[in-house]
Amino acid sequence: MKVEYINPYIISTIDTFKLMIKIDVKPDKPLLKQGNEPLYDISGIIGLSGNAQGAISLSFPKIVALKTISAMIGSEIKIIGPEITDGIGELVNIIAGNAKQHLTEYHLNISLPNVIVGKDHYVSSPSGIPTIIVPFKCEFGDFAMEVSLKTV
Repeated sequence: MKVEYINPYIISTIDTFKLMIKIDVKPDKPLLKQGNEPLYDISGIIGLSGNAQGAISLSFPKIVALKTISAMIGSEIKIIGPEITDGIGELVNIIAGNAKQHLTEYHLNISLPNVIVGKDHYVSSPSGIPTIIVPFKCEFGDFAMEVSLKTV
């Protein structure tokens, strides 16, 4: 997978958190995902199609998701429920939409977001498409973005 596929998603994640949540997030060194196991408890996923195919996901530990979405909506949330799943879905949707603007040559379409909650879920990439994990750090804790994208 080419680095130019990943950079728009990293930049969009940094910008979205700064604008929507008013916090700075810092990406760590990207790495190739080896299996399908989830990194954290809650994952928001969007499929990508067009002249490239794949997916983007954001995965959060429960406490980081609670703090992130609480900050985003300006009200403390203490349990995982519709506010959290809607908020995570909206975050991944904004990030994918903003990144798409920098990948216009691929005529990408993004699907509606899906949010999966639970330690036993796993996220798999479409067959034959490698996934890059970009760990992020912020004042609320760690989370990760996964990007898989292959031109057709």
